[in-house]
Amino acid sequence: MILYIFFLFGVAYLIGAIPTGVILSKLFGRGDLQRQGSKNIGATNVSRVMGKKWGILTLLGDVLKGMIAVWIGQWGLSSLPGSSGYPLALIAFGAFLGHCFPVYLAFKGGKGVATAMGIFLIISPLVVLLVIPIFLVATHLGKFVSLGSMASAVSFPVLLVWLDYPSETVVLSLFIALGIILKHHENIKRIIRGEEKSWRI
Repeated sequence: MILYIFFLFGVAYLIGAIPTGVILSKLFGRGDLQRQGSKNIGATNVSRVMGKKWGILTLLGDVLKGMIAVWIGQWGLSSLPGSSGYPLALIAFGAFLGHCFPVYLAFKGGKGVATAMGIFLIISPLVVLLVIPIFLVATHLGKFVSLGSMASAVSFPVLLVWLDYPSETVVLSLFIALGIILKHHENIKRIIRGEEKSWRI
């Protein structure tokens, strides 16, 4: 059973590792996304380099990766009675790791926010609905998408505890929140130096 769970973890990782933004930039002749703008593969940089339409498509693709990975985990674990808690959380985390450290791009990936949203849209959709306004307000007031992303990441475990979600979901959110904040370390440095680009740019 353990090997089967890790197999599903691997499948989720490979799905999460699909670089939506990079694929779009190469398919539509915009060159190497990792050498343009902030050099990040996420929707924010795609919007700056290719335009808002492509940024939205990247966002949807990255969200979908998280959703598909969880669906596959739920389907795969359905034949194993009583194994849907922490095993599913582990599989979901695999998709997040895939986006952040994709094997297809020498482990240089995005920050995982959109893929995390996809994961929690399946596991805890109510919390996602509560976090979206937090993201919008934090981004508007702080003027940086990175601030909105980090505020959202911190909000997830707090809201999950408040709404009395299972421990495995809270633990998953804590690891994902920590991962998102660590992946934003360069943004944090730029904010401190006053060099971070506004969301309006």
